[in-house]
Amino acid sequence: MNETPQYYNRATGKLEQETVLGDKWLRLAYCSPIRGLLQWPLFAKSCASRLMGWSLNRRSSVKRIDPTVKQLGIDMDEALIPAGGFLSFNDFFSRELKPGARPLPEDTQALITPADCRLTVYPELVAGMVVPVKGANYTIGELLGIQGNRYARKFDGGSLIVCRLCPADYHRYHFIDDGIVEDYWVLPGKYHSVNPIALTRGYKAFTENFRTTRILNLAHGGTVAMFAVGAFGVASIHDFADEPGMEFHRGNQAGFFQFGGSTVILAFEPNKCQFDPDLLEHSKQGIETLVKANSKIGNWI
Repeated sequence: MNETPQYYNRATGKLEQETVLGDKWLRLAYCSPIRGLLQWPLFAKSCASRLMGWSLNRRSSVKRIDPTVKQLGIDMDEALIPAGGFLSFNDFFSRELKPGARPLPEDTQALITPADCRLTVYPELVAGMVVPVKGANYTIGELLGIQGNRYARKFDGGSLIVCRLCPADYHRYHFIDDGIVEDYWVLPGKYHSVNPIALTRGYKAFTENFRTTRILNLAHGGTVAMFAVGAFGVASIHDFADEPGMEFHRGNQAGFFQFGGSTVILAFEPNKCQFDPDLLEHSKQGIETLVKANSKIGNWI
């Protein structure tokens, strides 16, 4: 298997190939004859990811920053670098950006993306089912888990976006509207990769991986479920505004991931938003679109 994940870059208007950190190891774990032997110790438990997180929190890990920036082509001109430099690789990985690096649209009716990501949109969830062009089907109920059963029916016939963050991306995610937190819980789980190399082989990473869930009441969007999904190598998920009753504003930081590929998923009630045509067309073809945090991806209805 030699294919490399491709995505549509909205800024350049071109299809581009993704640079995958640890590509050969990812393929060994998901595509090789010994994949069954590797997946339990790597993905079924948190030990491997936490060990990696521990090593990347050490001061000595700063030596990995420059090679990673070069390999992934990360624009450090927009990064907010501490006066003494980053204290560890994870400090760099969860970096903040300079003020104004991700400006909000002036139009408050604009639906915006919560993160720098490779985006897929699903305009209608029949019976709450998400049906990817590539990969395994799953339901909103599975995403919500037992704790969220009472919310599942709200999203029947609604819509959903999947925001896949890669190691090259800014790894903080934001609220897309003014609102208040109605509910919050944590779901334990596995640590599968969220890379298409894994997803196209039927692994249900979004519903089986460790994840946090917020139920939000938005000024324009009504009730929205927001999921932060961990993946292999993700040392931790740090959520802000994680208590019922807490208020937030459009563009506020909602949290950040430490090292690894990660995903933010938003589920919407029916007739609350409309996605831009280019995103609908690419998603229909199974092609992710590269977008930046706070950029317009549609409109509130």
